[in-house]
Parts: sequence; structure tokens; C-alpha cells
Amino acid sequence: QRQLVESGGGLVQAGGSLRLSCKAQRMILSTFNGADFEWYRQVPGNEREMVARITSDRVTNYPDSVKGRFTISRDNAKRTVNLQMNSLKPEDTAVYYCHERARDYWGQGTQVTVTG
Repeated sequence: QRQLVESGGGLVQAGGSLRLSCKAQRMILSTFNGADFEWYRQVPGNEREMVARITSDRVTNYPDSVKGRFTISRDNAKRTVNLQMNSLKPEDTAVYYCHERARDYWGQGTQVTVTG
């Protein structure tokens, strides 16, 4: 049983929004609170690309490709990390993965498809 479970992917038109969620369903609360999380995406044939990072202190980091459009957040009480994606572009189409850095946990991925 996976440690991280993503949800919220789907099909959206360019300019639209999606919100992805990552539930750390088996992680005890104290561990979750001290963990750093990332969202990655991957297009077939390409390496995974980090698109957002949030530390235990809620410091966030984004690459230029998504800065100003994507927002990562965390709800420690719910052991959930979210990725709000706005102004989506066709080049955002990918499988999106949640990742916990210290233990190298990965979710199963959720497909995001943006039509132009």
C-alpha cells in the first residue's frame, strides 16, 4: 500500500485550473509535519521535472516554467499536500507525482491533460 496517494487530475482546456491533492495516508502526523514534499511531472520519454516544493516550514520553491501559475500548500492536520494549477497550458500536460524527500516516497501519479 502506497504511502502517498494523488488525486485531482483530469482534462481541462488551456487557461483553466486544476487542483491536485496528495494524501500521506500511512504517515504519522509528527512525521508528516517534519517532512518536505514536492510535486514532479513527467512526459513519456522525458525525465521527471520538479514543479513545486514545500518544506516543513512552508517555504516554497518553483521553477520558472510554472512560477506565478502553480501554488503548493500543505494541510498538516489532514496530512495533505495540494497543488493549485492556474492558467494551464498544453505544455503542462503530464503525469504528476507527489514525492516525500527524506524517505523518497512516490505516489502513483495522476494524469493532467490540457487541450489547446
